[in-house]
Amino acid sequence: MSRVSTAYLLTCAAIGVAGGIVLAGANWISTALFATVPFVSVALAGIWLLPAVVALRLLERPLAGLLVGLISGLVIVPFSGYGFASVATNVWWAFFAELPFLIVLYRFWRTWQYYAGAVVVGIVYPLLAAASFDLFSFPWPLQLVFVLLTIASAAVGVFVGIVIADALRRAGVARMARRRPRVAR
Repeated sequence: MSRVSTAYLLTCAAIGVAGGIVLAGANWISTALFATVPFVSVALAGIWLLPAVVALRLLERPLAGLLVGLISGLVIVPFSGYGFASVATNVWWAFFAELPFLIVLYRFWRTWQYYAGAVVVGIVYPLLAAASFDLFSFPWPLQLVFVLLTIASAAVGVFVGIVIADALRRAGVARMARRRPRVAR
């Protein structure tokens, strides 16, 4: 396994903490919406992709999304009513941001891959959360709207993550963190 640089780890930590701060607020808003208007709460789902997408786009390194998902999950533990389950939730969402790159063994990094991950999670999440939302008790057109809303939210989360990462790259944030560390011989 290749070694990782301190700059890479610190960049992941900074993205994870910033993502955790954003997700702490989103978590409370989503929880309140779920209790009152569950379908609307899914419109925030894409926010959970944001930290991982920023890391993957900025660093283009394997497992950066999962590391940031882990860090952002740890950040929100004290602020979430879900405790350490927040860590699992954030890593779960980060996995879908990472999946399209893992499938090709991180050989290339194309913009469409981020959106492919958004579509996959936009389909998988409603299936896994169907019981929580009592989704199958609704007519099929509303079920379809739910899935499409999840996909749209995930796509918006990816878009915002790409915009943020590209702005950070233009500002020079990724220069040191993207370098592969030299291994002493």
